[in-house]
This record gives sequence, C-alpha cells and structure tokens, in this order.
Amino acid sequence: MRLGLMLGYAGRRIELPLDLVQEADRLGVYAVWTAEAYGSDAVSPLAWLGAQTERIKLGTAIMQMPGRTPANAAMTAMTLNQLSHGRFLMGLGLSGPQVVEGWHGVSYKRPLTRSREYVEIVRQIFRREDRLSYDGTLYQIPYQGADATGLGKPLKSTLEAQPDIPIYLAAIGPQNVELTAEIADGWLPIFFSPDKYDAIYKESVEAGFAKAGSGKSLADFDIAPTVSVVINDNLDICYNMLRPFLALYIGGMGAKGKNFYNDLAVRYGYEAAAAEIQDLYLSGNQGAAMAKVPGDLIDEVALVGPRERVKERLSRWISSPVTTLNMTVFDVDTLRTMVELLAEVA
Repeated sequence: MRLGLMLGYAGRRIELPLDLVQEADRLGVYAVWTAEAYGSDAVSPLAWLGAQTERIKLGTAIMQMPGRTPANAAMTAMTLNQLSHGRFLMGLGLSGPQVVEGWHGVSYKRPLTRSREYVEIVRQIFRREDRLSYDGTLYQIPYQGADATGLGKPLKSTLEAQPDIPIYLAAIGPQNVELTAEIADGWLPIFFSPDKYDAIYKESVEAGFAKAGSGKSLADFDIAPTVSVVINDNLDICYNMLRPFLALYIGGMGAKGKNFYNDLAVRYGYEAAAAEIQDLYLSGNQGAAMAKVPGDLIDEVALVGPRERVKERLSRWISSPVTTLNMTVFDVDTLRTMVELLAEVA
C-alpha cells in the first residue's frame, strides 16, 4: 500500500498548502488529489501545484462529469498530462442531483449510462486512432439533435495523448462500484471501511472484473479511498475534529432518500445514527448533528488517536485490498508521521 494526499476543495478562498504538498513530493508520496463542489475547480489547483513539484502524481478527485463534455475533460487531461510530463491521474465522478441539476443545470438522469459513455468517449480521444465518432444514449458525436446545424464533423485531437492516462471513478452504490471495477483503472471511494470490504463491496468489485474480462483483478486496479488522519493523544479531540465533516455529508449532502453518504452509513450498520444526524442537520441544528456522529463510525473510516493507536489501526488498511491510502492531514508533522508508520508496519 502507498500513500496519497487529499486536499479537497476550497471554501471562500483558495489557500493551497504548498509546503505540505512539496514535502509529500520530497517524501515520495504517490499522488496529490484535489476536488470540486460548486466553487473552486479541481484542475486549476493541480496545474499550480504541478509547476512547483517534481515527482508526485496529480489527481482529480473528482472532475464532475455533468459539468464538462467528455471532449472538454479529455482536452484538460491531455494538456495537464503533457505539462506535468505524464503525472496526471484523471478522477471522474457524477456528483449528486442537487449539484448536477441545481448548479450545472443539466439532468441527472441515467447516471450509470452517463459514466459508461463518458469514459468510452474519453478513452477514444486518448487513443487518437481515428476521428471521434460516438452514437450513444446520452452522447452523440457529431451532435445529431433536432436543432443541429448539420455542419458538425468528426475530429481527432491535434494534441498527442498518452493513450493510457489512468481513469479513476468515484463510486458508492453497488451498481456504480461494479461499473467502476469494470471500466476504470481505479476507484475513489469516500468513507471507506476496510473492515466492511468483504460484506459491502467485494461482490460488486468482482462482478465488475468479470464483466471486464481479460483477467482483470485487484492486481491491476487501484483502490484509493480518502482517509482522514488526526494524530493526537486526546481521542475525543480527534473525533470532534472529524465530526463536522461526517455530519455535513451524512446529514446535509442530499435530500432525504437521495443522500448517498447517508445510505452508506446505513449499510455500515449505523441506521439510527444516520437518521438522527440527517433529521438534525436538515432542521438547521448542525451542532447537535455533529455531536451524534458515533466514534465507532469515525474509527471505521479514519485513522485517529495517539501515534501508537494509529499505527495499530493502520494494519487494518494494509491487510485490506486498498492500494493507495489518500490521506487528509492538517499539518506536515502528521504527514511525516504517516510515512514513518507505513514503513514500520508494512
């Protein structure tokens, strides 16, 4: 297992932790990942960081597919990959219906079909074997709608591309996880529990590999979850640092019945807590919602506590199918400690 560094997306202002990223680059951390919601984008920060680092891979976790045409996303990937001398990792995801329809102003319909067609088009562009032509359910290239001018013609990228730029997909639900295992090079899960892999995820992953054929397996598939790390002798402080983040996602990232993160907490066995957190959060009582996030749930999906406790619990991740542990850390000391601990435990 190797380490990655997850930066997420910005709040009001973008303040990239350049010292943290450059130290990760020096220490041999595999990749740095950025995200987007409905403010800062995932690509611009990577271009900035790529210009100030040497070896670390540059990943998007994730570029929102409904916010970009497949061709635009492929252009971005090819450009940044060339500028970084082959360091780009293309992480894609659907986001959720509130962002897709409320921010990007497009339909969320047929998300699995969108993912499959999107990846197929991007890979076709990367290969540059012929002019781009695609006749799908959601995407037709050249465009053939009733309002088409009829002037569109198949094109091939003028920019040379690396045909095997790695494509990762963010996925939570069983069908999406299966599709990811089938068509992608890697998987970017959030709130991943190594203890629940066999019960929750394994069947979907194996089904996806079977559909892909050609002997695809865990040996050539990168499972790269985001894992928050807080090292402090006071375990309650650690829990309280992560409760706001978990409460936001479980309680506030989606309406009732349409919150994928709440559904995941239920699948992990925290049905009562997930319902209470959501009720409190959506009623405007965010503080109380945060207080209801169970410490046991935090322990399942994060690494928290004193150094020796984190070291002990890190072994769970090493013995799981996880191949890249994308850390969310808050200081350089924690980053260095995690590099040390991985060397000690591995």
